[in-house]
Amino acid sequence: MITREKLEQTQIWLYVATLAAAAGLGLLFPELMTSLDNHILISIVIAILMFGMFTQIPFMSIKESFGNRRFILAILTANYLAVPIVVWLLSQLLPQQSPVLLGVYLVLLTPCIDYVIVFTHLGCGNERLMLLSTPILFVTQMLLLPIYLWMFMGKQASDIVNPGPFIEAFLIIIVIPLLLAIVLQLVSRKNRSGGQRLLDASAWIPVPLMALTLFVVVSSQIGKLSDYSGILIKVIPIYISFMLIMPFVTRSIVKWFRLDIRSGRAVIFSAGTRNSLVVLPLALALPDNWSTLVAAIIVTQTIVELAGEVLYVRLIPNVILRDKVQ
Repeated sequence: MITREKLEQTQIWLYVATLAAAAGLGLLFPELMTSLDNHILISIVIAILMFGMFTQIPFMSIKESFGNRRFILAILTANYLAVPIVVWLLSQLLPQQSPVLLGVYLVLLTPCIDYVIVFTHLGCGNERLMLLSTPILFVTQMLLLPIYLWMFMGKQASDIVNPGPFIEAFLIIIVIPLLLAIVLQLVSRKNRSGGQRLLDASAWIPVPLMALTLFVVVSSQIGKLSDYSGILIKVIPIYISFMLIMPFVTRSIVKWFRLDIRSGRAVIFSAGTRNSLVVLPLALALPDNWSTLVAAIIVTQTIVELAGEVLYVRLIPNVILRDKVQ
């Protein structure tokens, strides 16, 4: 019998298998798989995924999130000071084309709030603190992303980013699932039996829906990657460099805030793991001449990152931030 705990423990290999199957089918049967390239379908799948993830985020314990102030300050410093500086410096090595820059900025400036918790656990980090920080990371990235886009791209971004489709995508994939998840958490507090059962049932959603989202996105988009191979070849080293640089930069931040080893590892995982699936619908809401390229850039980051996370879970506890010898 498959338990939720067992499913969560094996989810990484489920995602790897899903990516392999999606890539294979997308390349072998491009016409069939491109039928999944539907903005509404992708947005609905991600919205259900976000609902499942939001129900597991302790929004009712947001006061507790601020309990470890040094950890919160460290994770905010890493994600919103160190990351933007590194991303901006790396972006100077890219073709200075607005769609390319927008795709990279969208995906690299937003910290992950979902499977980073799993990787933190596998990498011997403090997954509980990581979980408690997710409401703060979620709210701050939604507030700060437009500011960073304006800082880094200025008029280029405002000229092409039509607020209408962005707001629509934001409402569908973020606001509605978030409100439903908060309502469910409130109900579970007042109705310990029925509400808690619904909350427990929603905990089954993230892993299979994450796999489904990866399958739909990768299988429908991978056929387009060859159309932009020249650009993606230049983008991939940026993603790899980001994943190589951030752990060492973040380690200095961790030491500066004097965090314990497991908390420090959580901050390192957070700084190196990005929120690609959440920003993908925002990319698909762009005008047609931009959306395909920006989506391809984001999908490429997802593939690179999942491969990198497998290395992270070994390198971060054994090389980057090791246990202190007694």
